[in-house]
Amino acid sequence: MYKVCSLFAGVGGIDLGFLETNKCEIIYANEFDKYAVETYEENFKTKVDCRDIHDVKVNQIPEFDIMVGGFPCTSFSVAGYRKGFEDDRTGDLFFEMERIFKQRRPRVIFLENVKNLVGHDKGNTFKTIIDRLNEAGYKDKIKCQVLNACEYGNIPQNRERIYIVAFREKKDFDKFQMPMPTTLDKTIKDIFNFNTKVDDKYYYTEGKYKGNIYKLLTEEMDDDNTVYQWRRKYVRKNQSNLVPTLTANMGEGGHNVPLIKTKFGIRKLTPIECFYAQGYPKNYQLPTDMADSKLYKQAGNSVVVPVINRIAENIMKALN
Repeated sequence: MYKVCSLFAGVGGIDLGFLETNKCEIIYANEFDKYAVETYEENFKTKVDCRDIHDVKVNQIPEFDIMVGGFPCTSFSVAGYRKGFEDDRTGDLFFEMERIFKQRRPRVIFLENVKNLVGHDKGNTFKTIIDRLNEAGYKDKIKCQVLNACEYGNIPQNRERIYIVAFREKKDFDKFQMPMPTTLDKTIKDIFNFNTKVDDKYYYTEGKYKGNIYKLLTEEMDDDNTVYQWRRKYVRKNQSNLVPTLTANMGEGGHNVPLIKTKFGIRKLTPIECFYAQGYPKNYQLPTDMADSKLYKQAGNSVVVPVINRIAENIMKALN
């Protein structure tokens, strides 16, 4: 079994993708958000170290073969501030990962981030990341690719992310390839519950919200085969019948939470449906006493598990 060190573990999407290969075990996970930790520990045996990563000393982490991490992306995302490494809150967190992988030099480093990372600051941010990996002993043994969930994960969500896989050993690198595109045969009806009534709080009804939101929704939402969004002042229909990219700010006011038309009425996706839209399995558990806003944020911050798993399976083939 390959030992995995998971940094910025969130609710465990990357960890799940690697565990599903049945060739890995999570020996260490670090996550600072206490709400994400609660959700993580509901689903995994690993006890999370929830200290600020700046306070984690390298010698406090058990030996590991693979480092994984989707370091916070608000600094680079279109939806965030786009400040990159200049962001006072999260800009330096990649360098905390570097501090650890420089000393430990794991056999594999797996990184995930928003597509915008590639072009941020005219490419300088991405170049810095690759340069630091090169300097740490992974030179000319790095593969990167932007993959969309609907093309590489059989998940009907339009979600493009950059994946970086770095190898310490040339022989491993030579045997690795990113996954090939796969057929999308799942639809939103496979992951969302159109046939069962959910809690009343998720439905839009006359007079429930200020203004004419309900009237606009009922006029515009005429198709039960796609997903809509309320964008503060107007209704947006997703023409591709995919879920639009889920975002962390779905939990902040709810204006970005996707909407569907069912026989029971127009409603928001529930938090667990947002997790299903990220490819989480049906047995994944959410804390029952946590605010929906926290759960929406966790789903939006997470990763598409089947895409992670396909990359992880290819890593396993290369290592074996």
